[in-house]
Amino acid sequence: MGTNPTKIATALSLVLSFSAASIASMSLATSAYAETTDKIKPDETIVVIGRSEANPLNIAANVNVIDQIDIEMSGAVSLTDLLRSQAGIQVSDNNSGTVFAMRGFTASQAASNTLILIDGRRLNNIDISAPSINAVPLNQVERVEVLYGSAGVLYGDQAVGGVINIITKAPNGTGGGFELSGGSFDTYEAKGDISGAINDAWRYYLAASYNQSDNYRDNNESETGSVLGRLQYQSDKQQFFVEANYFDDNRQAPGALTLEQFESDPSQAAAFTDDDYTHEMTTALRSGYEYQLNKEWALVADLTYSDTLTTNFLWGSAGRIERNLLSFSPKATANYQLEQGDLDIVAGIDLSVGEADFDLAYTQRTNEQKVASIYAQASVPLTTTLSYVVGGRYSEVTDDLTDQTLYPNGVELDNDAHAFELGLNYRPSLENRFYIRANDNFRFAKVDEQAYTPVTTIGLDPQTGRSYEAGWDWTTTTQTFKLNTYRLDLEDEIVYDGGRTDGPQGGGANVNADASRRYGVNTSYDIQLSADWLLGASYEYIDAEFTEGENEGKALSWVAKHNGRAHLSYDIAAEWQVFVEGIYTGERFIEGDNGNVDPKLSSYVLANLALNYTRDNWSASLRADNLLDEEYVSAGYYSAWGNGYYSGNGRSIRLTAGYRF
Repeated sequence: MGTNPTKIATALSLVLSFSAASIASMSLATSAYAETTDKIKPDETIVVIGRSEANPLNIAANVNVIDQIDIEMSGAVSLTDLLRSQAGIQVSDNNSGTVFAMRGFTASQAASNTLILIDGRRLNNIDISAPSINAVPLNQVERVEVLYGSAGVLYGDQAVGGVINIITKAPNGTGGGFELSGGSFDTYEAKGDISGAINDAWRYYLAASYNQSDNYRDNNESETGSVLGRLQYQSDKQQFFVEANYFDDNRQAPGALTLEQFESDPSQAAAFTDDDYTHEMTTALRSGYEYQLNKEWALVADLTYSDTLTTNFLWGSAGRIERNLLSFSPKATANYQLEQGDLDIVAGIDLSVGEADFDLAYTQRTNEQKVASIYAQASVPLTTTLSYVVGGRYSEVTDDLTDQTLYPNGVELDNDAHAFELGLNYRPSLENRFYIRANDNFRFAKVDEQAYTPVTTIGLDPQTGRSYEAGWDWTTTTQTFKLNTYRLDLEDEIVYDGGRTDGPQGGGANVNADASRRYGVNTSYDIQLSADWLLGASYEYIDAEFTEGENEGKALSWVAKHNGRAHLSYDIAAEWQVFVEGIYTGERFIEGDNGNVDPKLSSYVLANLALNYTRDNWSASLRADNLLDEEYVSAGYYSAWGNGYYSGNGRSIRLTAGYRF
């Protein structure tokens, strides 16, 4: 198989937008992918989140690319497992859905402040529910691009703490494969895909997956399936694709435990949850077109429609949520090759219309949300070693909201926000590059956040902020070192405050919180010790606290100050490779404990081990997660009437076998 370090270079082509009329938010990234290599290459050209080919070391941003070699080496069986092992990403799991926090957000806010994309299509929902990241089976993934930090200019709404872009496999070859796996908690999974050519211009790609499991906790059985079909046309001057995807996720909900229950038996279900479940069914349709006008300029457009139906039975009553989203994102790109380097320009508009209908025991609500944005960005070379990026975005949002409690006759809410960026990138040699960047960010209230506000509040203000960062990358053929420091300031952060007494039902409410700030340092080091040995380590420090209000100086809840990871890979023989990693999460206050009243949750270490085998077209992997069977809280919520705790998974073992043809 060969042991290959992670490609540490990459970056986001960030977008510049000028203030102008209304037009929408939702940018796309292409699905082309970088070729893997046997060693770290100081110069690689890949298609990054910024939607155009670029040399990642020539762009001012902190990005990590998890490529095919990294995925195979880890032995991970899902995107959740893969992302859990990335330093700088804190994972929260309430046993019904996983969210990923970057740069210091609580579990309930992570789903709204970390933007998750599939080939540039937003996976984040228009309501506060977590995006279904496991809708994409790992066998369909070509690579994952992770931007650490704000991308308000590039993607606008919700790109606050970071962006995770999942690039799926394009039908560029002919062949396919299948995988079968089984393991702990009566888990069984089957995956398959096939691609080929219809003629010289047209190609197809089909993929499907099915997973069932009892999972770690009682009353937490799940059954998940997905189907994807893609048709693609390509000629010298133009490209076109159309794809359809269906995802079905049906799982029982075991509920939150008291502290005593968690300490007694973390795998048990909460009382009276035997009938609780959530069932999500999503259909997504997408098409894209690209036309090369001339050597420099190209026109690109992306049209996406998704429709989701969620039914549930929770806390003794049935519920139903319907939501859909239509988005259109045309853009123009240009690349001019100058003596001092490449001049890249991208400009476009993002338009979206989303509708949500909530039919729950205590909530009867509908909301149509329209978002419109205009943006532009330019990456300009000053010399052969120095370049800058500048850009801006302007966005407007309108909510047409009806709520039985606060707005029975309906209300229209209008807001707008903007973002600007400026960055410098200096590369004095092939091995070294230095960058500095300032980037605005914002997010609008979700369709269900605007209704559950204090009774005297008519709509929430947009959350706004600014990120400052600086970094150094050192890359050779056998070693990589990255150092990134940042500061993130937020105002009017949109949060749920359970301590309020003026909510629509007399309790908590969604509010614009007091100002906060986050300082942080990210660092990582990878070294290819020999042809058979790879060693790596990473560490993140976050100092996050309120800077105003009654909690001034108090730490933000659910943000661990210290996080780290170490991993080792060794090629035992030509066909055999072993991989081991340890993931450390430091102590933190339970989510919602903004006054820092209760003791912190304990720190913990998750140890994972994988033994991988590859021969000809066959592959197999034996992976053990949480090898030491650590008991830890994967999600928890503060309440004056008693905290709720969700258990992390215990030790699990999975055997996977696959064949490629």
